[in-house]
Amino acid sequence: MKQLFLNVNDGSVRLLDQPAPTVKENMALVESLYTVVSAGTERGLTSFGGKNLVQKAFERPDQVKKVLDKVVSDGPLTALESTFNKLAEPMPMGYSGVGRVVACGRGVTEVQAGDLVAMVGTAYHCEINRISRTMLTKVPEELADYRQAAFCALGGIALEGIHQAEVVPGETVAVIGLGLVGQIVCRILNAYGCDVIGYDVVDKSMDGTRLLSFINSNDDSAADMTKSLTRGRGVDKVIITAATDSNAPMDLAAAIARDRGIICMIGVTQMNIDRRPYYERELSFRIARSYGAGRYDSTYEEQGIDYPIGYVRFTEGRNIEEFVRLLAQKRVDVSDLITHEIPFADAAKAYEMITKNPNHERYIGVLLKYEENQEKWKDTVGSTAKKSVSGDEIRLGLIGAGNFARSTMLPIMKESGKFAFRGLATTGGVGAAQANAGTQFAYTTNNYKKLLEDPNIDLIAVSTQHGSHAKFVVEALEADKNVYCEKPLCLTLEELERIKAAYEKSKSELFVGLNRRYAPLARQLKKEMKTDQIPAVYDFIANAGFIPQKHWVHDEAAGGGRILGEACHFIDLIQYLDGSELLDLAVTAAKNDAYPMNDNALITLRFASGAVGNIVYSSMGSKRYPKEQLRVLSNGTVCELDNFIRLRKFGASKTTAHQLKQDKGIKAEYEYIYRVLKGKKKNSALANAFRAQELLIRAMQKVKEA
Repeated sequence: MKQLFLNVNDGSVRLLDQPAPTVKENMALVESLYTVVSAGTERGLTSFGGKNLVQKAFERPDQVKKVLDKVVSDGPLTALESTFNKLAEPMPMGYSGVGRVVACGRGVTEVQAGDLVAMVGTAYHCEINRISRTMLTKVPEELADYRQAAFCALGGIALEGIHQAEVVPGETVAVIGLGLVGQIVCRILNAYGCDVIGYDVVDKSMDGTRLLSFINSNDDSAADMTKSLTRGRGVDKVIITAATDSNAPMDLAAAIARDRGIICMIGVTQMNIDRRPYYERELSFRIARSYGAGRYDSTYEEQGIDYPIGYVRFTEGRNIEEFVRLLAQKRVDVSDLITHEIPFADAAKAYEMITKNPNHERYIGVLLKYEENQEKWKDTVGSTAKKSVSGDEIRLGLIGAGNFARSTMLPIMKESGKFAFRGLATTGGVGAAQANAGTQFAYTTNNYKKLLEDPNIDLIAVSTQHGSHAKFVVEALEADKNVYCEKPLCLTLEELERIKAAYEKSKSELFVGLNRRYAPLARQLKKEMKTDQIPAVYDFIANAGFIPQKHWVHDEAAGGGRILGEACHFIDLIQYLDGSELLDLAVTAAKNDAYPMNDNALITLRFASGAVGNIVYSSMGSKRYPKEQLRVLSNGTVCELDNFIRLRKFGASKTTAHQLKQDKGIKAEYEYIYRVLKGKKKNSALANAFRAQELLIRAMQKVKEA
C-alpha cells in the first residue's frame, strides 16, 4: 500500500510503499475512500519542514531546550547526532477521513466488515489505516454524500470547542477566524439554534454558513458593532479558530464578550491575557483539547478502552459520532466547503497548493480521493529474491521498528559496514517507513515468519515491546536462526526456561542487547582497576527520568516495568566488571504516592568474589543531571564513570579520560556479535544475562508481593 509522509528536513512530501497493516485487538482495518488535507495543521507542518535549522529553533524553543539538556548530560556530538536522526525520520500526514471497514479485531463490536465509517487520529493519508474502535463511527446510509464524513476530525474539534465554551441554544456566539474549522463551527452552532457573528481579516462569508453578521476583525469599531447586534451586552461566548502569530484575536475576544462570558481557544494564536477586561467582566478563558476527551490518552486511543458515558458524555469518538449525526440528519451540510478533490497519487499537488499556491487557487476543503488498487493488499513490499552481498556481511532480519531500532541500532549497524539489511517485519504503522528512510531493507513485510523462513538471513534482531521478546526469540531459535534480542530477554521465569531450552537444542547463537559492558570507558575502568582480580564496591546511579504511568513500559504484560526493562543494563555492567558469579540480588522499592510505578528502587548485588554493588534507579531526578554514573572503590583507588563521557581515577594521582561523544558500547557490541558469528570469538556473555534475568525476575516478584 502507499502512504504519504512529510520530509521534516525540507518540507517536501512523498508517497512510500508499505505492507498493509495487520488487524489488532480493539482495532479495525479501514480502506480509505477520502481523507482531508488540513489547510491549517498540515500547512503549518509543511512550512515548518521547509525552514532552516535556525528558523526551526526559533519556532520550537521547547525542543531547543531538550537538545541543550541532552548536550549537558550526553555530550554535544551525541545530542547533535540524535537531533539530526530525528529530523531525518519521515512524518506521517493526515488525521481525518472516511473509508470502508475490511477487518475487525477482537473487541470491536460497533462496526463490521463492509461498514462505511468516519475515522480520526491514525486516519493517515494512507490506502489502509488501522483505527482504534474508539476513534471511528459508522456512517448512516442516509448520508448519501459520504465525502462530508471525511471532515469528522474537524467536526470533532469544532464540537469540543462548543462543549468547552458551554454554549446554550439561543445564545449569540462569536467565531473569530472563518477558515475551514471556523466555517464548520458556525454551521454546528446554527444547527444548535445559536446566532453566530463571524470575524476575520477578510470577508469569507459563505451562503451555507448562515451568519447573523460578518465583522472585519481589523475594524476599530468591531466591539461597538458587536454591541449593536447584541442589545449592548456583547456576545455570550467566543470561539477562536484563527491561526496567527498575533495576539489580536485574544484582544478582540475580550473586547466583545459580555459580562461573565466564556472565551474558548481551538485555533493557534498568541495567548497574552489582558487582566483588565477579564477582571472587570469576570471572563473565563478555556482551551479545547483537539477532538475531545481521550485525546493523548494511550488507553483510549491505542488500547480502545472507552470512557463511561455517565461520566464523559462527549469523548473523541462521541464527538465525531455527533458530527456525523448532524450531517446525516441534514442539520449540517459541508458539501459546499469541498473545493478540491485530488487523486491520492497526486497528493503532492495538494500540498503545493496549500503552501505555495502557484496558480492562486481559492481553496477551503481539500480531499484526497483513493482509487481501487489491488497492490495495496500485499503483505510484503520489495524483493525477497536472493540479493548478492559481500561474504563478510551478516544478513539481518529485523522484527519491530521502534524508536531504538530506528534511531540507534540501524544507524550504528549501517555505519559499521558489517551488516546487510535483508528483511524488516512490522505489524503496520509508520515505523517501517521511518526505518527504511535511513536504512533500506531488501523487503518489508507484515508477517515476521517470512524472516524465519528466509534462508538468506543470518541474524534475527528482535526490537519489539518487551512482552513479545520471548515469543520471537524462541521461534527464531527453533528456526535455527542466530538471534539478537534487545533487552530485556523476557519478563517471566517460564519464558526464561523456554528460551534456555530452545537455545540448548539450537545450533545458533543468542545475544542480548546489554551493551554497557562493551563501552570503551567501562573496559578501560576494568583494566586499570583490575576489578576481576581485586574485590570492589560498586555504586551506580541511574537518573532514569520520568515516564508517565500510562506508557506501555509500565504495563505488566507489554513492558514488565522499568526495573526489568532497563535496570538489567546496569546489573550486567557490574557483572562484567567483577567477573565472578552473581550470588544474590535484592530489590527494595520506594513508597511514594506521586511515583507509584515501582521505578524508584535500590538494587543490591553480592558476588562470589566478595564484591558488592548498589544500584539506585530513580525517575525522580532532574533531566539536567547525568543519566548514568558509576563509582568503583577498590584497593585505595576510586574510579568514577560519568555518563560514558568521562572517566576519572582518584588514587596516587588524579587522571581523567574524556570523550566528546557518549559511547555506551553499542558499536562494540555489534562488533562482538559479528566476531562470534564469524567464529572469531566465543559467546561468553549469555550466561551472565541468563543468571541476572532469573534473579531480577524473582526479586521483582517479591516486591509485588510485599
